[in-house]
Amino acid sequence: MLRNGSYSAWFRTRQKERRCMMQGEGTGVIELNDGKVTGGDGGLTYTGSYVVDGDNFTAFIATERHTPGQPSVFGLGIDDVNLTLTGNSTPTTASCTGTAKQAPGLAFEAVLVRMADEPSNSAPQASRR
Repeated sequence: MLRNGSYSAWFRTRQKERRCMMQGEGTGVIELNDGKVTGGDGGLTYTGSYVVDGDNFTAFIATERHTPGQPSVFGLGIDDVNLTLTGNSTPTTASCTGTAKQAPGLAFEAVLVRMADEPSNSAPQASRR
């Protein structure tokens, strides 16, 4: 089951026709919270939603560039994409595959590793002396 919380993400793209030809790879941080996805990396923000069915899930994620820099894993000038992903999860990891409609010739793959429990609604209390 895909649990709420923070995940480190590793992802890559590859040419669909040539399974071994990698296009690009990257890392980021993802926050999952009751069907909503937020996150990002040094150049892009991620927002979207997901639906869980047992150990399986489907996610819809949009990326948007926030800082100029390194090209995205989809290639130079392809920053704002809409991903459709399907995958499965364990209590500590998740893996998924999918495509972006803006780069139909590329397959997208990601692995998420759980870093922390769901965010707390209360701020830490300062110690009093």
